[in-house]
Amino acid sequence: MALIVQKFGGTSVGGPERVRHVAQIITDTYRQGNDVVVVLSAQGKTTDQLLALAKEYNPKASKRELDQLLSTGEQQSVALAAMCIQGMGFPVVSLNAWQVGFKTNTTYGDARISKIETERIRMELDQHKIVIFTGFQGINRRDDITTLGRGGSDASAVALAAALRADLCQIYTDVDGVYTADPNKVEGARKLDEITYDEMLELATLGAKVLHNCSVEMAKRYNVRLEVLSSFTGNPGTKVKEVVKKMENSHVSGVAKDKDIARLALVGLKNEPGVAFRIFSLLSNRKINVDIILQSIGRDDQKDISFTVSRSDLEQAKALLEERKDTLNYESLEVNDHVAKVSIVGAGMIGSPGVAAKMFEALYDAGININMISTSEIKVSVLVDEMDADRAVQTIHDKFFRDFNRRR
Repeated sequence: MALIVQKFGGTSVGGPERVRHVAQIITDTYRQGNDVVVVLSAQGKTTDQLLALAKEYNPKASKRELDQLLSTGEQQSVALAAMCIQGMGFPVVSLNAWQVGFKTNTTYGDARISKIETERIRMELDQHKIVIFTGFQGINRRDDITTLGRGGSDASAVALAAALRADLCQIYTDVDGVYTADPNKVEGARKLDEITYDEMLELATLGAKVLHNCSVEMAKRYNVRLEVLSSFTGNPGTKVKEVVKKMENSHVSGVAKDKDIARLALVGLKNEPGVAFRIFSLLSNRKINVDIILQSIGRDDQKDISFTVSRSDLEQAKALLEERKDTLNYESLEVNDHVAKVSIVGAGMIGSPGVAAKMFEALYDAGININMISTSEIKVSVLVDEMDADRAVQTIHDKFFRDFNRRR
């Protein structure tokens, strides 16, 4: 007998028929002799509908009150699923954050998990019940409801799996695993049987939508066995773990794309110590995350610094830099929000010369210009014009995976 945590996203529980199908997956797992803890998202587009409703009453509603409202989506979802499972004749209980003791910090709208009290869940499991828990939400030290932000239900599931020392955490989505690229947009994308935590974390950070990066980071930290699979097909999924078998003749596990990005360039900075510190500490103090950074070689006592931020942070970053122009002492600020980041990720890149060159060759053959480059041990990212992004992903994917697909 194993303890299995299962998470189902909003699409998987989007209506009565889908809830009944999910209930069948859950009860099949239970019938196999396993203890089962289930984390559910709100049904379908419920969260978006609640946000729209809030705007009708107050477009400037506080984040605290928004959390109060948004949390009702998951509470509705778990109660309906529990009713369905009850009707099938299985013992089940639905619980929300305050009933479990799912503690977070006090940041409304984007809270971080601080502690999970497992006593109530273990008591219900000891009574051989299926436990269904509200994802995406917690409770802070003031006993206020908080929500966990984007990817919150994934984070809830992984955190529960870690706290309960679960044998497996299954993340059910509308795709049947992790692919070498988005299978809906890239011809020849193939499903991976397994992928390392580090590779999955990079792909999630770089734009892959299958898992949120905070959940992967948590899984790695607490060595939670993850599996990504579809609630629709019943096919085997992708295992996410520490070490995997080497991929056939490829040092790359996936290609990702991120269009939610903008580039800023400070031109004509003084070529002196402390310039970079003044720029990036200013942005850091306003919680603006910076990604790719490129500094030119100093000439004539001047240099340029270019960097990328998410598009949601662009206006604030631009305003800050313009306000401090005299202090930072630059000649001009250039902004481009028509760019995209395309990346390759693979643990096999470590100690394998020529991987980056192969990527650059693919872009050269396609006539795609590279604006910026960033590398790490298992990643190479390039900044390209937004209009070239989809073509860049396809041509890079063809370069690394075409031979394998032909052999199949």
